[in-house]
Amino acid sequence: MVNSKQGWKAWLYLAPAIVLLLIFTVWPIINTVRMAFLDNYSGLRAAGGEKFAYIGFGNFAKVIEYRGFISCLKNTVLLCVWTVPISTILALLIAVALNSIKVLKKALQTIFFLPYVTNSIAIGMVFAAMFNIVGSFYGTENELIVTAGIINNVIEFFGGEHVNWINSGSSYEANMFVMIVYIVWNALPFKILVLLGGLQSINKQYYDAAKVDSAPRRRIFMRITVPLLSPMLAYVIITGFIGGFKEYTSIVGIFGEKMGPPDDAGRLNTMVGFIYDALSANNQGRASAAALILFGIILVVTMINMHVSKKRVHY
Repeated sequence: MVNSKQGWKAWLYLAPAIVLLLIFTVWPIINTVRMAFLDNYSGLRAAGGEKFAYIGFGNFAKVIEYRGFISCLKNTVLLCVWTVPISTILALLIAVALNSIKVLKKALQTIFFLPYVTNSIAIGMVFAAMFNIVGSFYGTENELIVTAGIINNVIEFFGGEHVNWINSGSSYEANMFVMIVYIVWNALPFKILVLLGGLQSINKQYYDAAKVDSAPRRRIFMRITVPLLSPMLAYVIITGFIGGFKEYTSIVGIFGEKMGPPDDAGRLNTMVGFIYDALSANNQGRASAAALILFGIILVVTMINMHVSKKRVHY
C-alpha cells in the first residue's frame, strides 16, 4: 500500500492521465448529454452566440421519426445478429484446432492474428476489389475479355454464375453477405487470441481423466472445453455485440462514404453512420440524441448478455 504521507506523489504521477481523461473522455460525455436536450443544437451557431432552449426529449423524437433511422437500426441489428454468433463459433473451432497443432503453431497464430493489426479501411478496399465486377477490356488480339472479379472467377471455375455483389444493380442480400463475410473475417483474430489463451489455461487433468474414461472427443469438447471456456466466450460475445453496434469503417472501406452501391447510396448505413451524417449536417443535437440512443441499446444488450452469462458461465 502507498504511504498516506507520500500519496501526493501518486496523484502527481496520475495527474497527466487524469487531466487527459477529463478533457477528452469525461467532458465529451457530459457535453453530449447536454446537447441531446437542446433544441436543434448547432456548434457553429452556438459559437456565434446563439442560445438554444432545452426541449427535453424533442431531439430523440426527431431521431426516431427520421426516415433513415429504422433502416440504420435494422442494418446494425442484422450485422450483429449474423456476425457475432458466426465469428464466435468459428473462432472457437479454430482456437481448438490451433491448440492441438504442434508443428508451426506459432507461425499459424501469427497468420491468424495479422488482420487484427491491419487497417480496417485497407482491408475493406481489398474486399471491395475481390467482390467487384471489374468489367471488360480488349486483349492483345482485339478480342473482348470480360472479367467478373476474383470471387466471381472462383464461382465460375466451379460451374456457377457470377453474382453482382456490390456494383450498381446489386441486391441488398448480396451487399449484406459481403459485409457479413468481411466483419466475421475481421473479428476472428481477437476472438481466437482470447479463446486460445483460455484453452492454454485449462488444467490438463480434466482431459487426462476424460481419456482414462475413453470419452469421445465430441463429449470432451461439449462437457469440458466449452464450460471451462465459458468466461472467455461470454467476454467475446459481449464485446462482439458492442463492436457490432459500432460498425462503420468496414462499410466505408467496401462501399465508400455513400454507404451502399452507387445506385442506392445509404442502403447499408448504420447507427454510427447516422450519427456522422448528423454531424456533417451541423446538427450536433440530433447526433448527440442518436448517440445516447445507441448507448442505451448497447447497454440493454450488454445487460441481457450478462444476465444470461450468470446462469451459463462456470467460473
